[in-house]
Amino acid sequence: MTTTEETFESLRPLLFSIAYRMLGSVMEAEDMVQEAYLRYQTVPPESIQSPKALLTTIVTRLCLDQLKSAQAQREQYIGEWLPEPLPTEGGPGAIIGAREDISMAFMVLLEHLSPLERAVFLLREVFDYPYDEIATIVDKSEANCRQYYHRAKHYLVERRPRFVPSPDEQQRLLEGFFMAVSNGDVDALNHILAENVTLTGDGGGKAPAARRPVVGREAVVRLFFGLAKKMPEGLAMELAAFNGAPALVMCVGADIFGVMNFTISGGQIVAIHNVLNPDKLKHIHRSYVESRKKVENEQE
Repeated sequence: MTTTEETFESLRPLLFSIAYRMLGSVMEAEDMVQEAYLRYQTVPPESIQSPKALLTTIVTRLCLDQLKSAQAQREQYIGEWLPEPLPTEGGPGAIIGAREDISMAFMVLLEHLSPLERAVFLLREVFDYPYDEIATIVDKSEANCRQYYHRAKHYLVERRPRFVPSPDEQQRLLEGFFMAVSNGDVDALNHILAENVTLTGDGGGKAPAARRPVVGREAVVRLFFGLAKKMPEGLAMELAAFNGAPALVMCVGADIFGVMNFTISGGQIVAIHNVLNPDKLKHIHRSYVESRKKVENEQE
C-alpha cells in the first residue's frame, strides 16, 4: 500500500461519516468516498498541504452536488422518504461522532435543512471544524457560514429529544414492544407507545407501507395488527444495533425484510421509522447478515 493509499484509508471513517450524514444513504456515501479517492489520486502530492482538508472538501462538495440532483428524485418518490439504516455493529467501517448524531430521528431532521445548512452544521457541530475551514470547504464567507450554522442549530434544537435514554433502557423497551406485537397484546402496546406516537414507513412503492405518517397511539396499534396479517410467511423479528441504538430487524430466512428504528422519550416510544424499501436494505446483507452468520458458525 502506498503512502497516498495509507493516508486515504486513515481518513476513510471520517469521510464516510460526513457523507452518510449528508446523504442519508450508505451506498451513496460509499460511492462519494470512492469518487473522492479517485480525485485525490489525480492531485500532485507536492501540492497537497493537508490531505484531511483536501479530502473533506472533495467529499463535502460531491455530497452537495448529489443532494441537488437528488432533490427532484425525492419529490417524485412514492410515499415517505427515510434515510437508509446504518448497521453500527459490523457496519461499513467506524463511524465518527456521537451515536445521537446518527440516530434515525436526527437523520430525518437533517432532511429538512438546505444542503448548505446541512453541510455547515455537520462540519461545525459534529466534526468541530473552525469557521474559516468550513468557509473554504463550502466556498462561502465565514459570516454566511455562521448564519447557516445558527439557523440550522435553532431548527434542530427545538425538535431533537431533550433526553436520550441509555442503550439498555432502549433495549428493554424494544423487547417489550417486540413481545407485545408478537403476542397481539394490545394493552401492553398501549402502555409502551406514547399517546401522540408517529409511525413513518418507507416502502418506496416496492413494499407495503403507509404513504403518509400515521399519528396517534390508536391508529398506530390498529395499523400494526392490520399489517401483521399481511406479512410474509416465516417473518421473524430480532434486535440489532442500527444508527447507534437498538432496532428491530425483520427477516424472512436470510433476507432482510425491514428495519424499525425507534425514538424514545419519557419511557415511551414517541416515533417509529420503518424502512421497508428493498433498495435501501441491500447494503445490510454485506454487514449484518454476514456478521450474524459468523456468530452462528462460532456457536456450532
